[in-house]
Amino acid sequence: MNTIEQAIKRIEELRRAGVEVSLPGTEEAPPTSGASQSPTPPSSSSPSAQALQGAAAAMRGAGLRAPLGGAADEPPTAAVSAQAPGWEGRQAAASQSPRRSREIQLDLDMLRKKGFLVPGSDDRQREEEYRIVKRPLLKNAAGESAAPIERANLIMVTSALPGEGKTYTAINLAMSIAMELDHTVLLVDADVVRPSVLSRLGQPSTKGLMDVLTDPNQDLADVLLRTNIPKLTLLPAGNATHRTTELLASTAMEDLLTELATHYQDRIVIFDAPPLLPSTESRVLAARMGQVLMVVEADKTPKSTVEQAFATLENCPVVMGMLNKQRGPGSGAVYGYYQPT
Repeated sequence: MNTIEQAIKRIEELRRAGVEVSLPGTEEAPPTSGASQSPTPPSSSSPSAQALQGAAAAMRGAGLRAPLGGAADEPPTAAVSAQAPGWEGRQAAASQSPRRSREIQLDLDMLRKKGFLVPGSDDRQREEEYRIVKRPLLKNAAGESAAPIERANLIMVTSALPGEGKTYTAINLAMSIAMELDHTVLLVDADVVRPSVLSRLGQPSTKGLMDVLTDPNQDLADVLLRTNIPKLTLLPAGNATHRTTELLASTAMEDLLTELATHYQDRIVIFDAPPLLPSTESRVLAARMGQVLMVVEADKTPKSTVEQAFATLENCPVVMGMLNKQRGPGSGAVYGYYQPT
């Protein structure tokens, strides 16, 4: 019988005889933050329980750290080291676990029938068209351009006028990049006046970009939507507000763009932005982008309108032009490249 067991036995004998025993350091101390409460603690009036408490205090005074019932060099068990299952324990666990965004299920068959690129698509021509579009964008994002481009992984898709196919292009571009081996993609519905990305994908509207910018307590992770396409995440436009231009020009937006541009080195961020000429939001946003893809509807948008739209982007480092909806025998799609000098 070791010294501690002898002490416990002697304390029990003395207390059964009616002798009050007081040991140095047996005053009750508040539990530490890492200690757990036993769901069925022994009664504090029990002599054995008091003896154990006294022995434990004596062990603490002697510098021994072993839990009761364990050897001096035994690591604490999970039951001893775990947080209590109450509110404080849940709060501590929540603060230590990373936030995880909600996942949605996209109907890939429905999207395929609507002409969108999806994994496993057999639309080889469309796949090749978007490979041609994305390759220079990805090359710039990888730092392989002639001159360094700040925030090259932030790409805005826009048009001069509504109805030229910018949202369709933004979704397909994001889908195509999601098929890359070395990149993930975040598709942002930045057409905050008339958002349509979620509806095109068959999803209901929900909180998003505007909510993050207007509510400092709204965490970005809480509004991101992971999808069943492994490398594709969505950021909805969020609730409408009459201060869209001011919010996109705000310091909060600048901070958000910095986070998006730098947090994940392999992430490409696609912004489906409003048309350039009818609104001011795209011009504010374009000034903070690394690259811009201008979608132009073939045989419809006047040349003067296209020139006017390009003129609003003259301060952007890289602007690509994509001719959309071209028809004709064997025409396929036609693309152009424009970069201010």
